[in-house]
Amino acid sequence: MTDGPAAHLLYADQVVKTYPDGDVHALNGVTLGVKAGQHVAITGPSGCGKSTLLNLLGVLDKPDAGEVYFRGEPLSRHPDLNNFRARQIGFVFQSFFLIPTLSARENVQVPMFEGPPRSTRERVRKADELLELVGMAKRANHLPLKLSIGERQRVALARALANDPAMLLADEPTGNLDSDNAVKVLDLFASLQKSRNLALVVVTHSDEVAERADRVIRMRDGRVVNDSGTARVSTSGCAS
Repeated sequence: MTDGPAAHLLYADQVVKTYPDGDVHALNGVTLGVKAGQHVAITGPSGCGKSTLLNLLGVLDKPDAGEVYFRGEPLSRHPDLNNFRARQIGFVFQSFFLIPTLSARENVQVPMFEGPPRSTRERVRKADELLELVGMAKRANHLPLKLSIGERQRVALARALANDPAMLLADEPTGNLDSDNAVKVLDLFASLQKSRNLALVVVTHSDEVAERADRVIRMRDGRVVNDSGTARVSTSGCAS
């Protein structure tokens, strides 16, 4: 990268992550910056380190070496990473991870308990607004098992937006969807990302998903081997 942490919303600087035996690198010195409002796709074969990198960017894990910065500040010094993650980052996963005993409306409210203080009425109103936004207002009272796969992903997206995050991270968000629902969900992602000026980072195996991004990062063996946002290409790396 030609500019450092201060120029980016989120910035991973030479991050390293090893497997438990310490001999094999899942990530080996990856540097990656994401700017506000930017849509980035991370691609590569299974085991290349892309989901591990997403976990570090989302503060679901910590690097063994290197640093992750948010708005120029090192996250290793942040006093409450759980609170930071709840307020600043929204997650969408391939398997949705909706709570089966809660309605769509209640699932969307779950992150709000870790976000800015809200009354019960405010939480319900916010959840209903988000469900309306993703086209799920009429299904607000339904349990996940009563929803289609595409509908569950829409609820998961609404939940990811519950605390108005600055960044949205998605791990294979269309992996469980048929082609028709995949297109609809991707269109919804694009619309929300632009209207809210979200930084959006998507991990995907799909070229069709990656082609929608402003920038495509290709990984192999724990390293970035191609970044469409830079002229730098590296082919070296360790096994992952």
